[in-house]
Amino acid sequence: MSARFGPTTRDLASPLWWGAIGLRVLTWLFAAGIVVVHQDEYRRAWLAWAVLGVMACWTVLTSLVYAREALRWRWRWLVVADVVVTAGLMLTSPLILSDAQFAAADPLITTVWAAVPPLVAGARFGAVGGLAGGLVIAVCTGAARGEFTVDVARDGVLLLASGLLIGMTATTARRSGSALAQALRTEAATAERERLARSIHDSVLQVLARVRKRGAELGGEAAELAELAGEQEIALRALVTTEPTRPTDETADLRAALQLLGTSTVHISSPAGPVSLPAHVTTELADAVREALANVAKHAEGAQAWVLLEDLGDEVIVSVRDDGPGIPAGRLERAAAEGRLGVAKSIKDRVAGLGGTISLDTAPGAGTEWEIRVPKGASG
Repeated sequence: MSARFGPTTRDLASPLWWGAIGLRVLTWLFAAGIVVVHQDEYRRAWLAWAVLGVMACWTVLTSLVYAREALRWRWRWLVVADVVVTAGLMLTSPLILSDAQFAAADPLITTVWAAVPPLVAGARFGAVGGLAGGLVIAVCTGAARGEFTVDVARDGVLLLASGLLIGMTATTARRSGSALAQALRTEAATAERERLARSIHDSVLQVLARVRKRGAELGGEAAELAELAGEQEIALRALVTTEPTRPTDETADLRAALQLLGTSTVHISSPAGPVSLPAHVTTELADAVREALANVAKHAEGAQAWVLLEDLGDEVIVSVRDDGPGIPAGRLERAAAEGRLGVAKSIKDRVAGLGGTISLDTAPGAGTEWEIRVPKGASG
């Protein structure tokens, strides 16, 4: 799962960035101490001080950028440049250190300051980025020393491990924060829905129930109004009792979408929990069911209809059944030949576009049943 960040969204992995900033300052101070101690031994002391100055400027620049709270301002290109610049400065070590210093395994010019970029790469790009950053620095360490010894291998393992761990920690922090924010939004939406449900129950629903009851007693045109009031009462009850859909552009709850189709003649059966699908898949399936119910209302007036939603884990099944007169043999084929493609275009094409299948079971006097099967990974 990935989280989306706007221009002012706080990065939940910010403590890792602050830790990297603090470590970079401390390691630069350590590098400065090394230069002071070994300046008389260097082959080119002036170059050592020049590299140390570049390291200081780079530390200030990256610290100012990484200190920003929004992730989008911690630029990707700067993190990549951080690894490249550090590697480049490290590779100046053969021009600075003497042969005696290399023989004594003295620290390279960047010393432990070079350990920070893998951490930053992990914080920005995750585990893979941390590993990549650690690998680059590890290879450059061996190249700067001109050999791959046990010490170089040990340092490489530590660089890879630190980048990996920071990357995993940053990813976990962002995912946990996103899940918590989602839970808080859902809780707020549920509380608001319950408040509206109480308000509507005490006013609108009671009025509709009264109209339905009184109209049925009066008969005639009042009975027709009573029937309409009853349908609206059922639809409104479904609206206020259905769990809110997840507030995201990526997924939607098919169960909630189908519950809103319930009326006095349409009965909805679904799992107790949400059935989350890609938002466009939910929309297409709800529209297909709506079209099937419209055909029931049009061709089987007064018939009862049942919609059954099943979640099988890897696929969902939606069945639409009615107790109407059924569809005579060859009727759909004749309608298609005459250019009336309502069922084919509105139901069959929608399901086919989602990579699903649809079957029809009908016979004169036996009602009609559509069964729609769509894989949960459908992309449409």
